[in-house]
Order: sequence, then structure tokens, then C-alpha cells
Amino acid sequence: MKNVVLLFTFALMSLGLLAQGYSVGDKASDFSLLNVDGNYVQLADYEEAKGFIVIFTCNHCPYSIAYEDRINDLNRRFGVEGYPVIAINPNDSVVQPQDSYSKMIVRAREKSFNFPYLLDATQEVFKEYGATRTPHVYILNKEDEALIVRYIGAIDNNFEDATKATEKYVESAIERLQAGEKPEPEFTKAIGCTIKVRKS
Repeated sequence: MKNVVLLFTFALMSLGLLAQGYSVGDKASDFSLLNVDGNYVQLADYEEAKGFIVIFTCNHCPYSIAYEDRINDLNRRFGVEGYPVIAINPNDSVVQPQDSYSKMIVRAREKSFNFPYLLDATQEVFKEYGATRTPHVYILNKEDEALIVRYIGAIDNNFEDATKATEKYVESAIERLQAGEKPEPEFTKAIGCTIKVRKS
């Protein structure tokens, strides 16, 4: 019986480890990742930022491709208001060669990305955040010098056609934060491709 209890406890601990990631209200850690311009980027570099729109995205995923122009638009609008977009490619390029660093550079140039496009080469950052899809959004709000997660989920409710999106979750969340209010909703289901992880 004791062995059964120990096995059950171990299973619960294992599930907990698999479920790691931020929840709304958690404090987010900074990171240092390679940008497509050859420089490393940290959130601390943005001293005047009020927060960040952190988006895990990639080159190959049809969902990510569908949102590229909208991500540019988000940074164009909210970057100047203190909430810049920080895009991160979490995929392993051995599993998905289209998401290699060299092809990230090409894609950023082709689409005229106006935001940093960073490579999570060790895949540690996406695991810390708990991202599972591309795209997957985490809105961070600077509160007493800490970065607090205030929204997790999708960009809007229509990946196929921006003009038909009736719920613009990220826009609404930032607008509410700017008004001193909590986003509503604070969490939505991210719709997209699974993150590609190299098997050990």
C-alpha cells in the first residue's frame, strides 16, 4: 500500500512538472535571446516600457503566418504607447527546419517585421512561460518594477480573416490595462500549431 501511495505521489509531482508555466497574476522573469539582427534582446533593455506583448510564433505554422500582419499592426499601435511586441520562435529547427535562425532572418525581412524576432534556442523560455502553441500571447504589465502576467491566450477570435474577428483579445487587454483595469477576459485558448520540441 505504501508503494502505491508513493507511486501516486510521484505521478502527481510529474504532472505538476509537465504543467509548469505562468498563470495570470504571476511575475515573469526576463530573458536574453538572439534577435534576427544579430543582437541579444532583454526586456530590461526597454526602460520606458509599461509592459510587453510577448508572442511565441514561428515561420512555418499557417496560424502564425495568418497573424504576421496583425502582429506588425499591434506593435505599430501599442509599441509607441509603451507596450511593444516581443516575438519569440520556440521551435527546434532539427524537428522543423523551416524555423531555423537563418530562415527567421529571411522571414523577418520578407514581412518587414517591426518588432524583435528572437530565437529560443535552448527552448527554456517557452517552457518557463508555459506556451504550447504558435501563436501564443502573454501580456506583461509593469507593476512596481515587476512584470506581471495579465493576459494569456489568443490574439483574436478569427485567425483566418482579421476583418471578421469580433473579439480582439490583445487590443482589448491593453486598452483595459491602460485604463487601470484588469483585462476581460484574462485567459483564452491559444489556437495554433504545437511547439516543436527535439526528443532527447
